[in-house]
Amino acid sequence: MDGLERFGEKLRALRKHHNVTLHWLATQLGYATHSYISEIESGQKSPTVTFVLKVSYLFGVTTDQLLKDELELEIEQSQIRNSQ
Repeated sequence: MDGLERFGEKLRALRKHHNVTLHWLATQLGYATHSYISEIESGQKSPTVTFVLKVSYLFGVTTDQLLKDELELEIEQSQIRNSQ
């Protein structure tokens, strides 16, 4: 999965930092259930480009921070934005 090994870990860290549930995140990103997000967080599935863009916008972080394993998230500066 070149370069995406840490995506799920980073997504979980953002979600936990902002104290939001999988269900809430799924709703904000337009999913009926949280199973897809859970599979991404656990590394069972890779995210789609659209998913990465939605997460980036929602949490106010760059796609580079999410996708590049060598970059750390700036969690303290992240903030939840209103989704559409």
